[in-house]
Amino acid sequence: MIELSRHLRVDSVSRLNPAASREIAAHQTVADAVDIMRQDRTGCLLVTRNGQLVGIFTERDLLKNVLAVGLPLSASISEVMTEHPVSVRLKDPIQVAIQRMQEGSYRHLPVIDDDNRPIGILSVKRIVHYLVEHFPNTIYNQPPDPHRYPDAPEGA
Repeated sequence: MIELSRHLRVDSVSRLNPAASREIAAHQTVADAVDIMRQDRTGCLLVTRNGQLVGIFTERDLLKNVLAVGLPLSASISEVMTEHPVSVRLKDPIQVAIQRMQEGSYRHLPVIDDDNRPIGILSVKRIVHYLVEHFPNTIYNQPPDPHRYPDAPEGA
């Protein structure tokens, strides 16, 4: 477990190979965003203005900020996005990304450069794959939680 902890502090986000970011301009509409999300089969878009990250638009934003309040799909993304999203840089340790995701209950983090320009998107799925790939014995050999019991008996 000490080895895992050390690697999470030393290995950088770049080792996780963040996915290419999918972007939308801040002046575009929710309908545009939904079309892009459907076409690209993604749950989040990075919102940019003049090439810089200004927000993130996720499925959660669509539900909470558009559909739940009855806004039309013609609304501007800048009205319904999450502004100033928490992000990471390629050189940040993986531990920083995990902490930020955990603290904010985020499934995605934008990866930005030093000029606040998006260069990728990091998903919790990529972190889990990294952990399983690099530390299978640590991940697969965790003891069960002694305070958790199955809801129903297993087997026949």
